[in-house]
Amino acid sequence: MTMAPEFPRPLRLDTLGTAPRAVSIVAEAGERAALAERFGLISLDALAAEAEVRREGDDVFADGRVRGSVVQACVASGEPVPAVIDTPFRLRFVPEGAAPEADEVELDADDCDVVDYAGQAVDLGEAVAETLSLALDPFPRSPDAEAVLKAAGVKSEEEAVAEASPFAKLKGLLGE
Repeated sequence: MTMAPEFPRPLRLDTLGTAPRAVSIVAEAGERAALAERFGLISLDALAAEAEVRREGDDVFADGRVRGSVVQACVASGEPVPAVIDTPFRLRFVPEGAAPEADEVELDADDCDVVDYAGQAVDLGEAVAETLSLALDPFPRSPDAEAVLKAAGVKSEEEAVAEASPFAKLKGLLGE
């Protein structure tokens, strides 16, 4: 069962031409709440995007910027960690099944992310939501995260590396 997107902003293909068209979209409160739940956020306080959209045959290109204000839970303490998202995007929407299938694809900085679409419209809102999710910190930490982890007995990466060092083991054997 396919779920309906929380932030739908369809752009009909027959309204797009080869000349770039400026498009601005803003998520409403209910849409932001649904996206926050989907992405496991404490809150999504703002989400907007501006893009220039153009069509070349069946492909649609969108170049723009996603801006948002989020609150994530600290991975160590669960405390709120606010963050600002401001990231550019380059997308190429292609008809379903038109994207090349490959095990590995080498991309350079000028390549676009490829998004499949079905029917006679592309969904810029869903693409923006996915771009936001990719820009989120996968391991948000509050300022006191290190203290919480240390109190729980979790070692820092430096401590773990130092203890695994052969020199640390020799030091232990010598009784120092």
